[in-house]
Amino acid sequence: MAQRTTADENISAEEVEAYLNTLASEFGNGNDEIDVPVGNKTVGLSAPDDVGLSVDVVERSSRLRGNREKIELELSWKS
Repeated sequence: MAQRTTADENISAEEVEAYLNTLASEFGNGNDEIDVPVGNKTVGLSAPDDVGLSVDVVERSSRLRGNREKIELELSWKS
């Protein structure tokens, strides 16, 4: 059975930097578990040796609505 924990929020560019740095530190900590902050909770996952990385970038421009850009990062591994 799969468990899903999600959180959607608007944060500043500086907060994005801090979040990604925190996540990167978790992957590099050398522990058997990584802690992933999700909203107001933290999810502990098994630390991987190898990670699948998928990056998807979408750029949309519209005269009426302005530009809309999106980056999706997916990290996946088998434990």
